Amino acid sequence: MDMANKRKLSFREYVSAILGVAGLSFRTAPAAIGFKLVGVLVDALLPIAVTYFAAQTTTQLAFAFGGDHAAGERAMWYIAATAGLGLLTTAWTSIDQYVQAVVRYKIEARVTDMMYHQFLSLDFWQYDNKETADLYDRAQKFSQFYAYIFDRLAGILSQFITLVFSIVALYFALPLIALVVLIAVIPGVYIQIKISRTQIAHWNNNVDTRRTRSIIEWDLLQPGSIAELRLNGLVRHLLDLRKTLRDKDEHERLAYERKFIGKRLLADALEVATELGSLIWIAGQIIAQKQPLGQFVYVQQLVSRALSSASGFVGQLSTIDEDLGNLFDYKQFMELPTSKRGGRTLPATPEVIKFNDVSFRYPGAKQDVLRHISFEIKKGQHIAIVGENGAGKSTLIKLLTGLYLPTKGTITADDISFADLDSTSWHKELSVLHQGFERYVFTDIQNNVYFGDVSRPLQKGRLKDAIKKAEAEAFIDKLPRKLKTYPSTWMEDEEGNRGTQLSGGQWQRVALARSFYRDAPIIILDEPTSAIDAVAEARIFKRLFAKSNEKTVVTISHRLTTVEKADTIIVLVEGEITEMGTHAELVKKHGAYYHIFQEQLDRPNET
Repeated sequence: MDMANKRKLSFREYVSAILGVAGLSFRTAPAAIGFKLVGVLVDALLPIAVTYFAAQTTTQLAFAFGGDHAAGERAMWYIAATAGLGLLTTAWTSIDQYVQAVVRYKIEARVTDMMYHQFLSLDFWQYDNKETADLYDRAQKFSQFYAYIFDRLAGILSQFITLVFSIVALYFALPLIALVVLIAVIPGVYIQIKISRTQIAHWNNNVDTRRTRSIIEWDLLQPGSIAELRLNGLVRHLLDLRKTLRDKDEHERLAYERKFIGKRLLADALEVATELGSLIWIAGQIIAQKQPLGQFVYVQQLVSRALSSASGFVGQLSTIDEDLGNLFDYKQFMELPTSKRGGRTLPATPEVIKFNDVSFRYPGAKQDVLRHISFEIKKGQHIAIVGENGAGKSTLIKLLTGLYLPTKGTITADDISFADLDSTSWHKELSVLHQGFERYVFTDIQNNVYFGDVSRPLQKGRLKDAIKKAEAEAFIDKLPRKLKTYPSTWMEDEEGNRGTQLSGGQWQRVALARSFYRDAPIIILDEPTSAIDAVAEARIFKRLFAKSNEKTVVTISHRLTTVEKADTIIVLVEGEITEMGTHAELVKKHGAYYHIFQEQLDRPNET
């Protein structure tokens, strides 16, 4: 979507958006919303009633001063009524604040839950799609304000009712002033709406600027990034770049508003002149004894209330106009197709997985990353995938795990196509460790391992076995609180014990333990031990590739000591399989496999 040419909402769309927000709000908290709607009338009419009684009090006091003894008693009743309304207003405001808090919490919780669910249910390719990322940013902006929109809708309605009733009340007493006030508020409403539309355009046109700034700000505050930033002298450079992006975004926004300064001043001047003229006119009428003294308070309060209500109406309308403009981004995001694969489930761990003439191209790319890939993985087989960087190894793993479907060809598990297979059913069979594994710094080491399988309560024996297989026992035993240690110095437990920073190799051992704890029948490892010393890695893969290990193992590695133990080695060159066989068979060919590992083959003692 071209954000520069994003169309404006039609009146019907605008009304539809308002009704949609109101409908979701009501379904989420019907009692609180009902109370809020009553509050709209109370907020609008109580001030007008107070104004009426205040004006009547002034008039009756003037009559009493002139010798009308009954007027004094009437003035006291009006004072009592005014005080009672003031007390009611104060009480209502306190209750209304609580109700607003309840409504905001319930609506925000529901909307954010819906958005998280939608985001995490998208087809995997959407996460690599810039249009989806832009749409998500704009939708997220709207979702952050969704909880406040009903408050603003209620505020707009209250201000509008106050404006209408103020002008109507003026009309019945002084029709000319009512007409003048009505004419005075129209320019302000129009100008503010125009400004809000330009603000929407500015926001949509600067999504990339704000995203870049947010990423920089995030990186600057990550402990793991500080060393590289300082060593490479990037701190000041990134701070300056952040400042440049921030200033660019803000200057463009201010430039939009600067265009309207003159018109806004003119509209404000018209409102001030209207209020001043009304007061001068009514003062003249009172001096000429054509109007009672109380009319000055009545006119002053109603004109002031009408103009302030118009200003409040315009201000809240402009804000909600901007938010409702983004509502359609939110709706469009929520309507993105979610991941829907076939519903077939695996009755058991597949005996064979087949790639049948598979080619794959990333969405939006101009050429295939993988071409005519055909091979099979039998149950219990130990497979290694090798190739230079960029050969397509990680993409092949994404297809094997079902995150992507082939562009051409088929992948099957016991003759069930991945396109027909329920993703959840397939993922239960897998234990996957990627190069960019997750580091759960918000919890302790034990949970970092347990997160491999949270479908069942923690099993201590299984946990200990997984840690042993990952060669992680030694370093965990030396941690201050062992398994209960937090893996970050920025975290501490409930007892105030600070965490410990883990090295890259220690983190890989924890991630491996998590993968082993999952205890799935198919293990997939994508460069899982790059930061682990060669001796420890050799022991890990000796167990993985042992004949006694009946699990299916598929691994990507650049270390000869790892891949040479595999039953079958698949060699990828520029997205195509060029060789396949055992280590001994491939070395004899002196082909791509030999050349990839030639240096390690010539110096075996250093691998």
